[in-house]
Amino acid sequence: MVTPQTHQADQPLPPLVEPGPELTAAQIDRYRRQITLAAIGTLGQRRLGAARVLVIGAGGLGTPALQYLAGAGIGTLGVVDDDVVDLSNLHRQVIHGTDVLGRPKVDSAAAAVERINPEVNVETHPVRLSAENVVELVRGYDLVLDGADNFLTRYLVADASEITGVPVVWGAILRHHGQVSVFWPGRGAHYRDVFPEPPAPGEAPSCAEAGVLGTLPGLIGTIMASQVIQLVTGTGEPLVGRLALWDEATSSTRTLRIERDPARRPATRVEVPAALDPSCQVGGPTADETLDVPALHHLLSTGVTLIDVREPWETAAGTIDGALTVPLGEVLDRGADVLPGGVGGGEVVLYCQGGVRSAQALERLRAAWGGREGHLRHLDGGYAAWRAARPGTSSGPTD
Repeated sequence: MVTPQTHQADQPLPPLVEPGPELTAAQIDRYRRQITLAAIGTLGQRRLGAARVLVIGAGGLGTPALQYLAGAGIGTLGVVDDDVVDLSNLHRQVIHGTDVLGRPKVDSAAAAVERINPEVNVETHPVRLSAENVVELVRGYDLVLDGADNFLTRYLVADASEITGVPVVWGAILRHHGQVSVFWPGRGAHYRDVFPEPPAPGEAPSCAEAGVLGTLPGLIGTIMASQVIQLVTGTGEPLVGRLALWDEATSSTRTLRIERDPARRPATRVEVPAALDPSCQVGGPTADETLDVPALHHLLSTGVTLIDVREPWETAAGTIDGALTVPLGEVLDRGADVLPGGVGGGEVVLYCQGGVRSAQALERLRAAWGGREGHLRHLDGGYAAWRAARPGTSSGPTD
């Protein structure tokens, strides 16, 4: 539930964390500039040092946040990410560098935090969040910074937050737009109040599909870090019950008031929205319509028509030998006319960067293919999986 922001600031929120031990002389020297702020002082700095913050995603939003939270002296930073550093990450995920390509992002992030502030304890979690592990992970921290790049993780974290009572600083980006809010159970709106259902497939493209300037996640991630500091120390006016919007193209901001939906019952268990649950989805590629990389290797030796549905500028960086380039937009517009020889028989394999766009193309072409000889399939994991299977190469971004 969203309404225009017209209210006056609510009463100050209490500090989230009790203060830790007295500061040493070296700590006073390190944090002198922020201790000088009356709102922080030595007491606020001790709270920061005692705080345990879980950062979901060591990517575009998580990496700027990690740098500034480490600099601010957060005592323990947990980092959750199951991905590795790729060359395409580096224009926006500036905590990583070319020297760590192929390395787990959690390890690269931990090393960077160590360089920034050796006093910070880093706990790495190289796992993919699931309904089975998210509650226990969240329960071990005072606060979560959700920099996830997918809707499934956002809903998992939101439910775990409501179950455990742990607040979440949430952010998201798309093209030129960024959003930030704070979801604190019992103190304002919940993620599911604002986003009751995830968007339909294809409505919200990823950064790989839509593009993004590295400065946008840098800005939004830094704002998220600022929210963490305010919540831990009980200072400022955090975005509890408010949603901040930033338009990078017009350099404009808006703030909306968000409220709880009185009809929604608080989460008592983690629930995956049906639209994001593979077991509930219909219409997507079936097992018979999906190939993995080894299966495609075998087909290449027997003859197959490969169709790359990425954009020409993407294929310029690499493609599978012999593939025809037919961008997804053209497939959606022209349908079966894009297939060599129309809808004749034979083996046809569609692929994109990560498997999302090729699945959309397959759905568009499926009806026209029905009853023909041969198979129409798509490559699971796309070109990224193809490249990853070749030693010494970088897989590139997924869709």
